[in-house]
Amino acid sequence: MKYAIIVYESADDFAAREDARAKTYWDGHGAYFGALQAAGVFTGGAGLMPPHAATTVRLRGGARQVVDGPYADIKEQLGGFYLIDVENLDAALAWAEKCPGASTGAIEVRPLVEMNQ
Repeated sequence: MKYAIIVYESADDFAAREDARAKTYWDGHGAYFGALQAAGVFTGGAGLMPPHAATTVRLRGGARQVVDGPYADIKEQLGGFYLIDVENLDAALAWAEKCPGASTGAIEVRPLVEMNQ
């Protein structure tokens, strides 16, 4: 079954991408990515730019509303995601706890809806 490993990061986590902690940050995610690939469970994913780069679009009454910033203004923001294909939720949770973001932010594990064509 396919799952999204959704990484929520704090403002400090986003800063760690570019400051003196950048090597540690990127090495951690690189090692995690490599482990997912080596296990044959990685199917996709991407890191996301910081929340200030987001634009939110809504359609209300037939009119498009565009607002700078993320959909939700909360303490932790969506920092990226990994898509994995594993046997069950327990396996997905085991991978989620290994994600570097689990030690500083939060990781959400969500099953994917299979899109059959």
